[in-house]
Formats: sequence, structure tokens, C-alpha cells
Amino acid sequence: MSDQSPGEKSRPSGGYAVLLAAYTAIVGLLFWRLQAGRELPDRFGPGDLALFGVATHKLSRITTKDKVTAPLRTPFTEEDEGEAGPAEVSESSRGEGMRRAIGELLICPYCVGQWIATGLLGLFSVAPRTARCIAAVFTVVAISDFLQIAYKAGEEKL
Repeated sequence: MSDQSPGEKSRPSGGYAVLLAAYTAIVGLLFWRLQAGRELPDRFGPGDLALFGVATHKLSRITTKDKVTAPLRTPFTEEDEGEAGPAEVSESSRGEGMRRAIGELLICPYCVGQWIATGLLGLFSVAPRTARCIAAVFTVVAISDFLQIAYKAGEEKL
């Protein structure tokens, strides 16, 4: 007997396996190339980790939830009635197999965050100033978002 409720689709395990293999291959090639060129940093400072952490958070929210990036997700997702944050949409994956697996990746900020963090830290390894500049933009936007929410909450209390 299945633990699935009626109408619920089964997990696209094959699609997950392809995505996992792709991520593993990308990470392996990236770090093989960086190690061969001796470009890996000896360490990451706490400030860089905070900067890239906040930037990864913001970029993953933009990628998976933002109204403006919804057209990029549309081939793999459909809008649903779920709760969404300010300027965000709630979506679910569509289709089956690989299409559904990609859709599930594209609606999960936790899942996409892994890919984004890898890209940002890979860029940091070869072009630290560029990576810090890009991360700074998205960190500032994340801080601004939190301030907008706090401001609105303050207005509502008045």
C-alpha cells in the first residue's frame, strides 16, 4: 500500500538522480579546475561567509519565489493558492519525470540555495572582488527587504 494520498504524484526519483548527478559533476569539475589552478582560498573569513550567506538567501528567494522571475519557472511550475510572502508567488511543480524534478528544485529556496552558494563561492575562488560585489548587491537588497517588512509592521501597529 502507498503512503500517497489520492491525486498525489509519485516522486520523480529518476529526475532527482539526474539533478544530483549534474550537481555532483559540476562541483567536481569546478573544484578539480580550481585545485589544478591553485585558486582555492586557504580559508573563508567570517565576514565573507556572512556576506555570501545573506546573498545566497536573497538569490534563492528571487530564483524560487519572485513574481518577476516566475516566467523562468513557468515551463516547470504552475501557480497555486498557497501562501506567499511580499512580492512572491506560491507555485507547485508540474508534469512528470525530469520536468517535475526541475520544477521541485525551482520552487525550493533551500534546494536552489545549495546551487547558488556553490556558484558564488566558486566565483569567489577565481574573482573575489567580483564575487563580493555581486554578493554585496543581494545582501543589501535582503537587508532592505527586512527593513521594508519591519516598516510595514510598524505602520500597522500605529
